Amino acid sequence: MGPGDLQALLSRLPQAEHPKVLAGFGHAEDAGVYQISEDLALIQTVDFFTPIVDDPFDFGKIAAANSLSDVYAMGGTPISALNIVAFPIRCMEIEVLEQILRGGMAALAEAGIPLIGGHSIDDEEIKYGMSVAGLIHPQKIIRNNTPRPGDRLVLTKPIGTGVVATALKADMAEPEHVRAMIRSMCSLNKIPGRIMSDYEVHACTDITGFGLLGHIREMVDGSGCAIRIYSQSIPLLEGALDYARLGLVPAGAYRNREFIQSSLAGLESIAQELQDLLVDPQTSGGLLICLPADSASQFLETLSKSQSLPAAIIGEVIAGPEQIQIIGP
Repeated sequence: MGPGDLQALLSRLPQAEHPKVLAGFGHAEDAGVYQISEDLALIQTVDFFTPIVDDPFDFGKIAAANSLSDVYAMGGTPISALNIVAFPIRCMEIEVLEQILRGGMAALAEAGIPLIGGHSIDDEEIKYGMSVAGLIHPQKIIRNNTPRPGDRLVLTKPIGTGVVATALKADMAEPEHVRAMIRSMCSLNKIPGRIMSDYEVHACTDITGFGLLGHIREMVDGSGCAIRIYSQSIPLLEGALDYARLGLVPAGAYRNREFIQSSLAGLESIAQELQDLLVDPQTSGGLLICLPADSASQFLETLSKSQSLPAAIIGEVIAGPEQIQIIGP
């Protein structure tokens, strides 16, 4: 199922209006938000997936970092988490599960929040993730489709995790490229999330399974604006471009391409391998943040002092029909 199929399915489900639901699945927001009082709202999100790397500790930390990301993308502060576990208990050593859970706990410790429970099932395939709760002021929610003309787009992590992970599965990935991918995926979006509170941020989303362009389409839809992306400014994981050139592209990238095709102009102006990376499904990707042009560079400078991952201004919001424009070299 691709992102377009999922949105079509959700649109067919009954969606009863509720006065306290400030964000739901009506517009593919990163998380749900429920108002508790005049000055307090609850953020809720859940995510889990199968292993993307070989080391169980790393997998656990990546899954937890990915689950936490939606709260940061909404401008909120995570407060607690619940484990979601599927594990083949009869045919795999329990020590593997222990390491997965330890990796998840390490991410929560970095986030400064407790694990307060969870649920597990016996399954033939390992799956792990978390349901995360967070808090935010109802007037400070950062949505994903409210950019303004003149804004700049800051991407806080490089892209290419799906391609590098595909190369890893094919035993074709260089060890240093795998290490760089794991380091990026294990890094929480806590730092850019915290820095956002000091700036006038108009829109934000985290880059995950729909790929960079898929999540930019969600940002464009309903905004009344267009977004222009400068392809050469996008930070890429080490080795990702070469692996994409070799055709090591996950199947999800092709579904993502179909999802964004009708909203896109100029993709043919860039090389095929870069096209593939722009629709590459990401795991625990960075935040994509829209903020005024006069503060974007300062935001990026502040971020670079606290985070070593590559980050960049990759585009701008312009007046015009709701469309993504790709500018090549």
